[in-house]
Amino acid sequence: MRKYLSMALVLMLAGLLLAGCGGDGADEPDDGAAEPKGPITIGSKIDVEGPVLGYLMAGVLEDAGFDVVDRMRTGATDVVRQALLAGEIDAYPEYTANALTVFYADEQIDPAILQDAVATFEEAARLDLANENIIWLAPAPANNTWAIAVPREFAEGNAIRTLEDWAMYINDGGDVKVAGSQEFFDRDDAMPGFEEAYGFSLSADQKVSLATGDTAVTAKAAAEGTDGVNAAMVYGTDGTIAALDLFVLDDPLGVQPIYQPSAIFRGEVIDEYPEIVDLLEPVFAMLDLETLQTMNAQVALEGQDAQEVALSWLRAEGFIE
Repeated sequence: MRKYLSMALVLMLAGLLLAGCGGDGADEPDDGAAEPKGPITIGSKIDVEGPVLGYLMAGVLEDAGFDVVDRMRTGATDVVRQALLAGEIDAYPEYTANALTVFYADEQIDPAILQDAVATFEEAARLDLANENIIWLAPAPANNTWAIAVPREFAEGNAIRTLEDWAMYINDGGDVKVAGSQEFFDRDDAMPGFEEAYGFSLSADQKVSLATGDTAVTAKAAAEGTDGVNAAMVYGTDGTIAALDLFVLDDPLGVQPIYQPSAIFRGEVIDEYPEIVDLLEPVFAMLDLETLQTMNAQVALEGQDAQEVALSWLRAEGFIE
């Protein structure tokens, strides 16, 4: 009897040892599993370009294994900025000159800085890091500033390529009617700035003032000659410019500040995930004027989804699979 009991114990112990050493491993930790990264909440402004840029950021980070929370179209500039400062979002695409003309408008900024792309970015990054621990990544080369566009046929027929040429045309009695937002006609750094720098003045009946800043509307009015309009307020990266065969007048005196898009993050996020810088800066480095105009046109004119446009471009350029 003892013999059989001893054998049974041996078999039982052997079974326990085998279970402990082998088994299906279901309870063992998977050393090869990737550590979860995030979540990172990305917002954007409510215009056409904001979500495109935001989804470029989100697409790259998701492909790199980050959990991304979509808060695109957060609101206008003041709304999305406050969301970032409050920690409601972790990142969004912003424009360099906004830091100097809006966020730190009370600072004594040397006007020459606003005419220099590198100096504008460096000052924006310095101020936001020092005051709010916000980190600006290297910006895109595109400049999404306020501009004036005219139909290409009109520009070629009147030898108008710059705002200087346009001012001469106006002062010589040429017919001009401009569509723009009320803000564009009122802000010192917009139309009044152009008028002062280039020496012309528009009368009230030469301005078609719209409550909205929708440049798709202003550009279409200029392209179609609606109510005699032959010039429009636009932004440099508007998708409607090329699609409607408009020509953007050059600003040789540099009246407008330089608004380059950048991905900006709460400092805590970059501290925890410094690899984000190397993931996103090469993407923004490829966003020139033509590239953004094309993507914006796909959304604004063709009705494509901003996320799909962004992801398609990222795949085509090899940033994601």
